[in-house]
Amino acid sequence: MDEGNSYIETDPHGVKRVAGTRISIDSVVIAFRQGQSAEEIQRNFPALSLEQVYGTIAYYLGHRQEVENYLTRQRAGWEELRARTEQNPSAALERLRQARADKAGHPQ
Repeated sequence: MDEGNSYIETDPHGVKRVAGTRISIDSVVIAFRQGQSAEEIQRNFPALSLEQVYGTIAYYLGHRQEVENYLTRQRAGWEELRARTEQNPSAALERLRQARADKAGHPQ
């Protein structure tokens, strides 16, 4: 649990989540930054209570720079993973790409 906050916890991998759920704060914060209301966010994430959504938004507003830095690190991590996957695609990914190309009529 993040110190002093009952709405946010950090999992063993360093991912900040809404406490007691598998929903990352990324999802809530990005929706909030896109202009969604707390009620809309709660409808899109029914596993969250309205209180949890407001708690996550309050955490973001109270720790904005920390959360922005965290989101930047998360985005960089995903980009790095995507780039590695593109360079060394798994056999399953290659089969999916081939099937997509075949379906489109463009065998690779």
